[in-house]
Amino acid sequence: MVRAVLFDLDGTLIDSAPDLGAAADKMRLERGLPSLPCERYRPMAGAGARGMLGVAFGMTPEHPDFNAFREEFFTNYENCLTQRTQAFEGITDMLASLQLRGLRWGIVTNKAARFTDALVRNMKLLGDAVVVISGDTTQYAKPHPEPIFEATRRLKLEPFQCVYVGDDKRDIDAGRAAGMCSLAATWGYMGSHDVTTWGADAPLKAPDCLLDWLDGRL
Repeated sequence: MVRAVLFDLDGTLIDSAPDLGAAADKMRLERGLPSLPCERYRPMAGAGARGMLGVAFGMTPEHPDFNAFREEFFTNYENCLTQRTQAFEGITDMLASLQLRGLRWGIVTNKAARFTDALVRNMKLLGDAVVVISGDTTQYAKPHPEPIFEATRRLKLEPFQCVYVGDDKRDIDAGRAAGMCSLAATWGYMGSHDVTTWGADAPLKAPDCLLDWLDGRL
């Protein structure tokens, strides 16, 4: 019954942690603070600016300077967003296999369109997505199901004809709320989270496990 596969972006299709971390680390260096290794930033990469500023400065959205710091971070990230970012191992082959099977695939991310669109333009792999929904495409962001509904509308498919793959509980919540099978990508930025508590239809240890799931072998 599956006609299309929808994916989260950061932590699922691409490893953007090095560029996200570099954007925040530049802010530290410019303030005379020592650099932090990428591995300090990686577990929070899925949380975007909030996560990166939390690691770099211990700053929360309630901090009076958060908005100014966030805009500075966004500018830094915009200037480097494809310097170190690459697809996770196995993603290119998995997407090629989906296309050989006649399955379309798309992206539903909470990343703002100003960044998503630039990544899609500059990363050849992402240019094959038949639909791209960003965090500000609709009125809501995940875990609300509306971004996923918007993707299915553009694909002219019913939700049950699609499957959603993501590396965060909000991805699973959004997919389930939209009425589609939702799979947990455990190769992403899950950190120490226990995926068994998310309610996913299945965990995927590696990208090619999606093909096993589609074939009923998982």
